[in-house]
Amino acid sequence: MILIDTTVWIDFFAGRNLPHVTQLVKILEKRDELCTCGIILTEILQGIKTKKEKQLVEDNLNHIVFLDMTRPTFILAADIFSHLRSRGITIRKTLDCMIAAIVIENNTALLHNDRDFDPIEKYYGLPVLQK
Repeated sequence: MILIDTTVWIDFFAGRNLPHVTQLVKILEKRDELCTCGIILTEILQGIKTKKEKQLVEDNLNHIVFLDMTRPTFILAADIFSHLRSRGITIRKTLDCMIAAIVIENNTALLHNDRDFDPIEKYYGLPVLQK
């Protein structure tokens, strides 16, 4: 199962020709199982400007497995943030630690285009699909 980060979905829906979008297209063509979570769904939907776009996005995301976040998810996210900060690494958005935590907990892979995931991959073994 693969969790697609908001950074990739935004570029995909905007039709941008970028390596992570190409990889997402290949994943979709192979019909690999995708998943999402509440944070990513919220981030995607909050940027939509028209009802038509919203419907298109919802139609594309409704068939994807939805991963729930639990109390341990949030605790792991806080641990990731604190541990990295103690190493002098500041993750710009706490939400990225939450996304990383749900990926780790569910033993999925992450496709992203966000440098904040790089230290989480290095220090926590975050399973990431290479672009």
